[in-house]
Amino acid sequence: MLTTTGQPICIVGVGAMTSLGLSAPSTAAAVRAGMSAMAIHPFMIDKMAAPMVVCANPVLPIELDAMDRFLGLALAAAREAMSPLLDRARTLPRISIFLALPEERPGTPSHFEHTFAERFNSAVANEINTQDLVCYSRGHAAGLLCLEQALALTISGKSQMCLVGGVDSYLVPETLEWLDDLEQLHSETTTWGFCPGEGAGFCLLAPQTLAADMGLPTEIELLAAATAKEANPIKADTVCIGQGLSEAFNKSLVYLPRDSRVTHTICDMNGEPYRGNEYGFAMLRTSTSFADDADFMTPADCWGDVGAASGPLFTMLAALAAKKGYSPGPCTLVWASSEHGLRGAALLRSTAVLRGN
Repeated sequence: MLTTTGQPICIVGVGAMTSLGLSAPSTAAAVRAGMSAMAIHPFMIDKMAAPMVVCANPVLPIELDAMDRFLGLALAAAREAMSPLLDRARTLPRISIFLALPEERPGTPSHFEHTFAERFNSAVANEINTQDLVCYSRGHAAGLLCLEQALALTISGKSQMCLVGGVDSYLVPETLEWLDDLEQLHSETTTWGFCPGEGAGFCLLAPQTLAADMGLPTEIELLAAATAKEANPIKADTVCIGQGLSEAFNKSLVYLPRDSRVTHTICDMNGEPYRGNEYGFAMLRTSTSFADDADFMTPADCWGDVGAASGPLFTMLAALAAKKGYSPGPCTLVWASSEHGLRGAALLRSTAVLRGN
């Protein structure tokens, strides 16, 4: 667990590519308006012979294979997040890159991470001064693991800036069929499933002094990021009582400013009962740190389940809410739960003047 005991670490750039928008501002506006991208897949049907309902990016051809689909999402969002930096005519600092990817599953084979990392790094190498690149194929909470690692590296001074991103797409046919077989695909007969989505989110981290020196925005600070392990994940036969998520919450909430409460929560609940039950148990242990423990945002209602892109996309939503002034309060907690047990949370604080919802 880490905290910014020295100068604050700020989110100085964000980017997004989702089923709701081709940029961070358009995506955030659509989520705020409660828009939904759910639509019938043009050719995939479920095992009950009904058309599958998905949230697809509007510009990527539905026939794209997994690698090109992931790269198309990730590179657009990464370049948007880096744009405040690239627009400034000065020597670029060295940037460490942390990427979140899905856990191994049908449609994303074991070699996927290595190939994706190579192609992503090659595509951005001529645009930024890359220090190193690390991938975590750990699913929904992987982006928050990336934030945890990036925060550590930036605080230590071992990297001047960090680019943190996550990308995922359930729209690969093999992945959709896998979800259907496991009865996780939402349908008229499987009401407890989720709507598969796709997207990429990126955020650029920098120490406050460097950001101010470069004229970069500093409206939101990353106070803490933490991960934990849940011993009873979603497909286990045992009962989950939210111990892993509670641990991730507590590790982050210990750095909540004195006399403050979390006023804005963004999470990856997607309609699966397991996730709702897990959150309920976690809140029983931590509710005193929240202004309203029943007030939370579930963007999956709008853009579907976005898997490994969740953490960075939630961070993007918090950053734009701070920048535009419509966040309900200064402190935001974002959290996510991976299928294999990784749990993650991050605490952010707005330094901008807020007018509320």
